[in-house]
Amino acid sequence: MKDVVLKIDKVSYRYADADKDEYVLEDISYEFQKGKTYAIKGKSGSGKTTLLSLISGLERCREGHIYYKDKDLSKMDLDKYRNTNVGIIFQSYNLLPTLNAIENVIMSMNISKLKLSEKQKKEKALELLKSVGINKQTAKRRILKLSGGEQQRVAIARSLSYNPDIILADEPTGNLDSETEQEILNIFKSLAKDENKCIIIVTHSKDIADGVDIVYELKKAK
Repeated sequence: MKDVVLKIDKVSYRYADADKDEYVLEDISYEFQKGKTYAIKGKSGSGKTTLLSLISGLERCREGHIYYKDKDLSKMDLDKYRNTNVGIIFQSYNLLPTLNAIENVIMSMNISKLKLSEKQKKEKALELLKSVGINKQTAKRRILKLSGGEQQRVAIARSLSYNPDIILADEPTGNLDSETEQEILNIFKSLAKDENKCIIIVTHSKDIADGVDIVYELKKAK
């Protein structure tokens, strides 16, 4: 399939201390394309966050395979993969509260070892923040001075700092009101359409699921 950037092939997963037949995920196969938005939904315990952890390389896949551009994640440097190819956005934002918005984005660039001068990093950070609706004045404020919606926008800008192909978002609008949720969804849709990103959102939100291109629904151990 054209532009398939991520493929999950017959993946099953159980925790190390679980019974032999007690799987969180069982025989899951999905494909994800660039330029599209996806929602992964399902009841609590269906394995949504576990699947995101496997896709992001935070957990290792031991049964089945996950491929990034036809490369098996089990044979890749997962630290490099997370710092280069995939951006992760959390419900709780995971921003450093002692830094301002610009500094949070620059820190992500430093972790990814982008070869830019400090001036270039700041310029790029401001450009990314502007693209998600954060102006220069707001960008200079400490994270704890920002609203939940503003913090999530900063988190999105941070995830884009090294230009990954895939953006993974775990309940990114769970703490936001419906109006702000729609604004965040619009940013994701724009990233897919205009920047050719693959956007994968784990969500309980019906509005998010209704607004994406493709919905995958997980059921417990199925």
